[in-house]
Amino acid sequence: MLPLLEWVSYARLERALDTLGRALPAQRVDARAAGRWVDRLLSRLPGPWRFNCLRRATVLYHLLRSSGEPVELCIGVRRESDGSLHAHAWLLRAGGVFLEPAQSAERVADFREIARFPSTAHSGAPA
Repeated sequence: MLPLLEWVSYARLERALDTLGRALPAQRVDARAAGRWVDRLLSRLPGPWRFNCLRRATVLYHLLRSSGEPVELCIGVRRESDGSLHAHAWLLRAGGVFLEPAQSAERVADFREIARFPSTAHSGAPA
């Protein structure tokens, strides 16, 4: 799944993950344990698959949605004072930032949201 983020659009990946999630039986997952597991796994991967917020949020989004957890994946951007553009991806649950490290959770408010999944076009529900 991780290499797919480099080669396909997120909308296409979202449809594939949604289809896979419906095909697999739902099993409850300890969200905090899953977060720690994903962090450890991604920090050990080589080169282009190494840890970043988009990979982390996407993997957790899939694991948690597949287990029936109502999470959303958000992607946002912010412009730095030097003009550079930074992006960040994070999860929301019940309208609040979910499973973000404390320092990242505080910074999420600095980002302008540009995408949220599940998308309204795909899920049929408001994002």
